[in-house]
Amino acid sequence: MALPEPRTAEGAAAVKALFADPERAVLGCDFDGTLAPIVPRPEDARALPGALDALAAVARRLCAVAIISGRPAPQVIQLGGFRGVPGLEQLIVFGQYGRERWSAATDRLTAPPTPPSVDSARGPMRELVSSCPVGVTLEDKGAALVVHVRETAEPEEALHAVAPGIIKIAWQFGLMIEPARMAYELRPPGYDKGRALRSLVEEHGARTVVFIGDDRGDVPAYDMVDTLRAEGLTGVTIASASREVDVLDERADLVVDGPAGVVEFLRALGSGG
Repeated sequence: MALPEPRTAEGAAAVKALFADPERAVLGCDFDGTLAPIVPRPEDARALPGALDALAAVARRLCAVAIISGRPAPQVIQLGGFRGVPGLEQLIVFGQYGRERWSAATDRLTAPPTPPSVDSARGPMRELVSSCPVGVTLEDKGAALVVHVRETAEPEEALHAVAPGIIKIAWQFGLMIEPARMAYELRPPGYDKGRALRSLVEEHGARTVVFIGDDRGDVPAYDMVDTLRAEGLTGVTIASASREVDVLDERADLVVDGPAGVVEFLRALGSGG
C-alpha cells in the first residue's frame, strides 16, 4: 500500500523523512471529522472501523502519536475506544485544545481547574439557547460551552442568528470564540492545537511532524507545522476533506477523502508505504 503523493515540496520532503527516520517523527490527529465521521449529535461519534488498528500500526513505527481534540479528553478516550488498545500503549490524548492531557501508558489525566469565567458564562449561555429555534442545543464541556445548530431546520441561518449573542457573552466574560462545524464554542484563552503539537515535538525530540485535521480549530496546528519547518524540521499537513469546511484544503500538503481517506493514509504509513 503506497502513501498518496503530497502536492507540495515541503510535504514530499516530510514523507521522505518519515520513511528514512520514523523513530524521530510524531503524528498529531484530530478526532471528529478525521478518525470519526461528523454526526448530528456529538455523543454519537465513533472512530471508523479499522481506525484504531491503523493508528496502532503507525504508533509502532513513529516515536509518538497523539489525538489533539477540542473535546474533553475523557470523552475522546471513551468515544474513540482508546483505552487498552494493543499498540497504542504510548498514545497521548490532548483534550480541549491541549488544556487536558491523558497518557495511555499511565491512564492518568491532568488538567488545570476550570476558570471562573466559564462558570459565569454558563447561565447566560443557557438563557441564550433557550430563546433559540428548536434544534439549537448547548453542550457543556465543563471548561468550555458549545452551541450546536446542526439539528435545526436551517443550520446556516441559525448559526448567523445566534452569533451576536455569543459574541456579547464572550466579550463579557473574557472567553474565546472557536468556530466549528455548525457550532460556536466559548472557551478560555491560552490553549490551542498548535501549542499542543509543539509540546509533543519537543518532548520527543522529533525532527518530522505530521498533523491531520479537518476544521478551523486545526488552523493553529497547521500554523505550528509552518513554524517548525522554519526552525529546520520537516512537516506535512493533511486535510480530511469535507463539503462543510474547506479552510484547510488550500493549505494542506495532502488532501484525503474524509475519515475514510485518513484511515487509508494511516494504513499506508503504518505498513511502511
